[in-house]
Amino acid sequence: MSRLYSYVVVRDFGFAPNPFSGSCTLATCKPKIRGKASLGDWVIGVGAVSTGRQGDLIYAMKVGETLSFDEYWNESRFEVKRPVLNGSLKRAYGDNIYHKEGGAWIQADSHHSFPAGRANIENLRRDVSADRVLIAGEFYYFGDRRVAVPMSARRQGRHDLCRPGRGHIVNIPESLKSSFLSWLMSSHAAGVHGQPAQWKGTF
Repeated sequence: MSRLYSYVVVRDFGFAPNPFSGSCTLATCKPKIRGKASLGDWVIGVGAVSTGRQGDLIYAMKVGETLSFDEYWNESRFEVKRPVLNGSLKRAYGDNIYHKEGGAWIQADSHHSFPAGRANIENLRRDVSADRVLIAGEFYYFGDRRVAVPMSARRQGRHDLCRPGRGHIVNIPESLKSSFLSWLMSSHAAGVHGQPAQWKGTF
């Protein structure tokens, strides 16, 4: 039986998740989710109280494939997700940033590194603690578009898919998961519907 993971997206740069170039990928942050999610599971990111978006759906992805960081780095399909900081915003926030050389982790010059490509060891250690990238061909990304999850599709008893706080929730009743997915698929087409909220005023 598939599961549904829900967590709060505080910073939305189109980096984690990265919804561009035909797939939604989660390759950084959230190592516990990346380490445990299985094929067929759903991962959703919801709005934060601090941004005034509690109850909003930022994105939803159905895990269709998983790769190690080396596999992701070397897979030609995902070369377009390697960051190019002087390129378009989509390229600048590419999430294909990790691979090994001589057994040591390399962090590409990216949103998770320091200026001039100096490795951010804190980000690196957290990210590679789960050597796994989640990939979805079926996904819904809303970003800065305000899409509120109806109460009937987000809450059941003590369970609330849009619960604020750190970490993630996963013990979601099957009936609540079904209500949410039914609402999502009947109300929206799959794909990209908005741009990352933090792009405004970034450059």
